[in-house]
Formats: sequence, C-alpha cells, structure tokens
Amino acid sequence: MHMKRTADRLFGDNYRWSVLGAGKNQMPIAAMSAAMGGHIRVGLEDLLWIGPGQLAKTNAEQVTRARQIIEALGLEVASPDEAREILALKGPDQVAF
Repeated sequence: MHMKRTADRLFGDNYRWSVLGAGKNQMPIAAMSAAMGGHIRVGLEDLLWIGPGQLAKTNAEQVTRARQIIEALGLEVASPDEAREILALKGPDQVAF
C-alpha cells in the first residue's frame, strides 16, 4: 500500500501497475492488488501450490483461481485482446514466427 500511495503521489493516475506474489501469499496479494485497481500475474513459476498441501497441476489452474477471486470482488478479467492492448503487445498475427 505504501508503494501504491507513493506512485499515486508521483504519477497521479497516469500509470498502470501490477504485482506478483511469490510463495504462499500469491493469491492474497493478487486479491489485494485487484481490489486496489492493479493488475496481477500468477503462475507456477511463482508458486507450485493451489491450496494447503495441494500441488497445482497447471498454470491454468492458478489462473482459474485468480479469476474466481477477481470476479468475487465484482471485477472483470481482461480478455486476451484487452490484455494485449493494456500491455501494448502485438497480436499473434503481427509477428514473424
């Protein structure tokens, strides 16, 4: 919260921010970020567990859990196209792969 207040003071409302929580606090930190208007990132590279004593099988399982949290807060998850726009990324049709 201190970092968010500092960024608000320095940048006003002209910035985007996100957090990632490594370890057992991944989902609580994601929930706090979403509730405060930030973006989140989750995945197996930051946490191998989906719950106490339960290994996550896939990144998709963690994304599903994060989506449930976001929607329970009354918020909406960005679509892939919206996420690309937010992050100023090219779509798959605009790369030479």
